[in-house]
Amino acid sequence: MKRSYHHGDLRKALIDGALEVLAEKGVDAFSLRETARRVGVSPAAYKHHFADTRALLTELAALAFTRLANQLEQASAAAGRERRGCLKAQAAAYLDFALAEPALFDLMWRTPLLDVSDPTLVAEKTRAFECLDRVVRGPSAPRISPDDPAMAPTITCWSVVHGFARLVLDGTLGHDGDARTRAASRLLPVMLDLVTIPDDA
Repeated sequence: MKRSYHHGDLRKALIDGALEVLAEKGVDAFSLRETARRVGVSPAAYKHHFADTRALLTELAALAFTRLANQLEQASAAAGRERRGCLKAQAAAYLDFALAEPALFDLMWRTPLLDVSDPTLVAEKTRAFECLDRVVRGPSAPRISPDDPAMAPTITCWSVVHGFARLVLDGTLGHDGDARTRAASRLLPVMLDLVTIPDDA
């Protein structure tokens, strides 16, 4: 529903409007013009804050990674010190985020649509990844490139959880909410038990 924008923080209004449009229409049908219409400003007004659609989508992706990183950190803090317990808690948080924000979750990985050099996006992606890496390889493990073979345990865990989230979102494991909940509670923890992390070695 269109709302008139009168004063205040236009940047925030555009971000909030863009989140609404993204949630309703998905990534492929997202429109910056529609976002401006909903906020109640002219299509040219957004250029004071976002050069183009790519810039706005990059902002949304950075926000998504911020939210994901926060949820992963909170999950680990609540789970305690045992690393496999933390891993399972983070996996559940990751899946919860994907199910709660499917369009935003989709956008996060659509790199051709984003400015992948944006400093905020890079920082928040790194923070989210390091939440997992600290659990899998340990808080004192040296920081290395993601393609270093020593990173394999972390990438394996991420692949399992991300792939599972994608399967659930696509309805492969059931279309209704109960089926998704059952799959998450029954399958994901067992799958993670099959993955060796350094603590197990």
